[in-house]
Amino acid sequence: MKIVIISGLSGSGKSVALNVLEDSGYYCVDNLPAPMLVDLVSLLRQQGYAHVAVAVDMRSGDSIAALPRQLDLLERQPIKIKLIFFNARTDILIQRFSETRRRHPLTDENITLDEAIRREREALSSLATLGHHIDTSALQPNTLRTFIREFITDNHPTSRLTLLFQSFGFKHGIPLDADLVFDVRCIPNPHYDPHLRDLTGQSPEVIRFLEAQPNVPKMIIDIRSFLDTWLPVYMRDNRAYLTVAIGCTGGQHRSVYFAETLAAYFHDLTHVLVRHRSLTEAAAAHTRK
Repeated sequence: MKIVIISGLSGSGKSVALNVLEDSGYYCVDNLPAPMLVDLVSLLRQQGYAHVAVAVDMRSGDSIAALPRQLDLLERQPIKIKLIFFNARTDILIQRFSETRRRHPLTDENITLDEAIRREREALSSLATLGHHIDTSALQPNTLRTFIREFITDNHPTSRLTLLFQSFGFKHGIPLDADLVFDVRCIPNPHYDPHLRDLTGQSPEVIRFLEAQPNVPKMIIDIRSFLDTWLPVYMRDNRAYLTVAIGCTGGQHRSVYFAETLAAYFHDLTHVLVRHRSLTEAAAAHTRK
């Protein structure tokens, strides 16, 4: 039996994820009080459900504090569990609530939206480290849907650790979900070549440009050596997820190339995912042509 637990801040994308899981054949339960999780799973196992997704968050109040204990009980059973914790910057969450005119579950006549988000963030802080952390601040819904589909596809079932390589642009801020951050802004920037400016780090022309730079293979080897050394340590520490963020100025050329190259190297060693946070849909479409 495979179970995906969804939690995180209100407005951070949990509903989008639950819809993707339902479309992927998961039996989905939304807004479940945390103390009921073990009993629900037991019932669904008896009824023969093999794929289940459950959203547990602050809508059920303080009972969310029971979730770690419930997860601990489930991990003692022959069940494969993945927990996804969704997060986003406060200014982004305020903007989303303003656009949709939805009420935050913690707001009332005495609490502003900003205060409600702060209280929710504090209440959920202990859960953020229990599973895979996704920062949706800069993600479009279609990109998030793709990430969720990749996350639930286990192409390396013998591995207990999912290694995520994530490119980003420093001008958009460092991702909240990064465990390790590498800065490749010291590498010559293809942006200043007019023929490469509109391309991405996935384009053959940009790849040739970067691979001609003497420091690029050196940095690739250094990052690869660091991960080769420490990845087994993270695995022995029973880490289920490790997010390696590679940043350049705009997140379009250098960081994308580095993330793709490193992911290809580690693909046979563990379950690997790749995300490009700052690529626009237009740039990605141009690359695929």
